[in-house]
Amino acid sequence: MRLGLALGYWGRGPDPRHLELARQAERFGYHSVWTAESWGSDVFTPLTWIAAHTTRVKLGTAIAQMAARTPTATAMHALTLDHLSGGRMMLGLGLSGPQVVEGWYGRPFPKSPLTATREYVEVIRQVLRRQAPVRLDGRFHPHPYTGPDATGLGKPLKPIVHPLRPDLPVLLGAEGPKNIAQTVRIADGWLPLYWSPGRTELYEAALADAPEGFMVAPMAQARVCTDVAEGLLPVKAMLGFYIGGMGHAARNFHADLMGRMGYEAEARRVQELFLAGRRTEAVQAVPDAFADEISLVGPRERIAERLELWRKGPVTDLLVTAPDPETLRTLADLNG
Repeated sequence: MRLGLALGYWGRGPDPRHLELARQAERFGYHSVWTAESWGSDVFTPLTWIAAHTTRVKLGTAIAQMAARTPTATAMHALTLDHLSGGRMMLGLGLSGPQVVEGWYGRPFPKSPLTATREYVEVIRQVLRRQAPVRLDGRFHPHPYTGPDATGLGKPLKPIVHPLRPDLPVLLGAEGPKNIAQTVRIADGWLPLYWSPGRTELYEAALADAPEGFMVAPMAQARVCTDVAEGLLPVKAMLGFYIGGMGHAARNFHADLMGRMGYEAEARRVQELFLAGRRTEAVQAVPDAFADEISLVGPRERIAERLELWRKGPVTDLLVTAPDPETLRTLADLNG
């Protein structure tokens, strides 16, 4: 199992620790560094900055939101950064949810998310292969565009730049069973949001047909500390926000996922409190047990014991969000 560093997205501004954490991760032998985006900092600019200050570590987006860019624009970002970094780029994509897609990007959330995702990936694959001009008779991403307001002058094109790698890895952030099954068919890897090493049976059917080399790269918060309850507070804060606020009361993929993992009543309670403006109570309502099973928190000995559970399952890459170099070093030492 390889280790990656997941830096996430910015809060009020750039985190001054991120670049040094990325450098430390490279020195400690981490395989990859990943950035993210929501409705603030974009995913590619910080990754390019990190690329310029590192030499070996792989560079991934976890995730680039599909609604933020057309698939050809995303492919342009990926192939450009792949060239600038010497072939270190990994492209992680995600659809996001209706609140963000329609509220932030001002676009309709696709009525058929699986089809929209499949078309998006197909366009990117065509750009990276550069075998012919991009053509797709698609419902969501037709190339050339032929909608009712089209001029009829659209011309199929292929990229001017020759991509460095036609097989640049494409990974998908997927949560629902059908979405995960499609990810196995069309992508090079899967970026699970919450992963419990004690519940791998939830994904056995979906991953049964995964090809050789398929990446399973979940994210987990990690922190070496003496007080487990205190160490879980940032995990619970994250969960409270995602389960309570990252979606609508009637459609929240994160809350649905927590429910499928055995905490349906607790997820609805967190959501209810958060949407009522009682955010502190929402965080407190996140079960410690759930926060604990999807993270690596506590003394070194406890983390060593729990890390073995992650290593025994199908996870190929563990992407850790760690607040300090000591935690990064400890995980590198324990992972061998």
